Amino acid sequence: MQENSLLEIRHLSVTFHHNGRETIAVDSVSFRVGKKEILGIVGESGSGKSVTALSVLGLIPNPPGKVEVEAIRLKDSSGGWIRLDHLSERELQQIRGRKVSMIFQEPMTSLNPVFPCGDQVSETLRHHLGMSKKEARQRSLELFSEVSLPDPPRIFRSYPHELSGGQKQRVMIAMAISCNPSLLIADEPTTALDVSVQKTILELLKRLQQQREMSIIFITHDLGLISRFADRILVMYQGRIIEEGTVNRVFGSPEQPYTQGLIACRPPLGLRLKRLPTVSDYLEGKQLSAESEQVAGGSWQGSTIRPPASGIWREIVSPEQRFLEHQKLYNAEPILKVKHVGKQFSSKKGWLERKEHPVRAVNDVSFFLFPGETLGIVGESGCGKTTLSRVILQLIPPSEGRILYRDRDITTLTRHALKVLHRELQIVFQDPYSSLNPRMAVGEAIREPMEVHHLYGNKHNRINKVHELLLKVGLQTEHYYRYPHEFSGGQRQRICIARALAVDPRLIICDESVSALDISIQAQILNLLNDLKHEFRLTYIFISHDLNVVNYMADRLIVMKNGKIVEMGDPDEIYRNPKSEYTRVLLEANR
Repeated sequence: MQENSLLEIRHLSVTFHHNGRETIAVDSVSFRVGKKEILGIVGESGSGKSVTALSVLGLIPNPPGKVEVEAIRLKDSSGGWIRLDHLSERELQQIRGRKVSMIFQEPMTSLNPVFPCGDQVSETLRHHLGMSKKEARQRSLELFSEVSLPDPPRIFRSYPHELSGGQKQRVMIAMAISCNPSLLIADEPTTALDVSVQKTILELLKRLQQQREMSIIFITHDLGLISRFADRILVMYQGRIIEEGTVNRVFGSPEQPYTQGLIACRPPLGLRLKRLPTVSDYLEGKQLSAESEQVAGGSWQGSTIRPPASGIWREIVSPEQRFLEHQKLYNAEPILKVKHVGKQFSSKKGWLERKEHPVRAVNDVSFFLFPGETLGIVGESGCGKTTLSRVILQLIPPSEGRILYRDRDITTLTRHALKVLHRELQIVFQDPYSSLNPRMAVGEAIREPMEVHHLYGNKHNRINKVHELLLKVGLQTEHYYRYPHEFSGGQRQRICIARALAVDPRLIICDESVSALDISIQAQILNLLNDLKHEFRLTYIFISHDLNVVNYMADRLIVMKNGKIVEMGDPDEIYRNPKSEYTRVLLEANR
């Protein structure tokens, strides 16, 4: 270990015991964090990166967890070493927040919903620094200004549910830096945020790190994200560190197939692939196609990242191929016509206020959707894209405008007619876990819509159809009797896709259906959606805040802001020559 180290971990192992089974989450991991260094730890869910971070602060519950370590050492202000692994729980409480702070992935669950945000930051200051209530309030307001929160006095009084995701995360950052820690651990702090908000949070952390001369451990599954932020990278796989080095070394010449796969499976900008490479392709040692090798020396995702020579690329879609496909696609009659649709809600500023304030979530939106097309809709949270999807499905009625499906106005249908309509119009939601009934076996969840719509004759035929769908989405027939909690996030999303297919729909709306998934799992699901589209002749509306993903999936792109369409056209053309300033900002945040 080096003299300029701030944190040193030697041979850390963490195991969990459940129902007589032992799971090794972290397997003899050793690394250091330098002073004023940003260290990125990357890997898929279950790779052990978060467990490693929690172990530093003694936050692994025992039981079921068991931590074994040679040493965890933190350098104090005098230059001496503190053995964190030797401290009692009471002594660790003095370290947490003061010398080492942590920002968690989901700010809504990290903040107490029954206390104003300002009180929660003040409590930290009073506990660790012994400030008076007045001093803590003043310092909290200064911290809110430092993290660029608008109107700090209002934020101080606000409860977590009254703030946006980005604002809640800034409150968490203010709390984390309040005692001027020497080390900040950020565990997936931007995963649930829009790309533009994500960029501002990264810029904020970088600025604070430089101003306060902190070290940061930044945990993420997104290698593209960490490439713009970290000084050095550790890649974790199955509880072990399999690769480490500077950003330029790891991205310029990754040595491990797993690292190569993580880099390559994110959809690239400026290059259209028929199929995304996956991590399993690299682990299985598949080779580049001859056509792919011709472009392998070019820029990758608009950066210096290059596809590894040992990796796999699928066939590239040429502009000529795309033109011919679109010529055929757009000569058909539209399957869906959205004409001047708007949706207005009423809200109150406070629970005691009687006057209602109109909020226009969707404003004069018009477009056509063609059979076999994938129409992408992008925009930040609150732009109206999810509300629009629910209006199209008639889950909520529009305030004005008309929606024609197969030239039939569906805004005037009776309840029975809507039930029949929903056999052809389906949706796959963002969070697969909350979309499934935790008390219902997944096979029963897939079979249920078949029974609602009286499909396939009898129970025996329906069960056979469920088995067929499970196999189609990459699962096994024996998964029929398992429950949602027994599956990973990617597997649960496959179950939701199978359920959407159960009624043989024509149009499926994918509402942020891959945004909660690891990059590697995301590539698998995107490939699956495209395979199913061609096999079942589906039409998609694909909603996302990630322009890389939409660019890969979409034939045509709609950009929304404040309930309105600000730009519409071919994704490649919009990427090359965006017409609106808002689109340019979104594109810049994705690069």
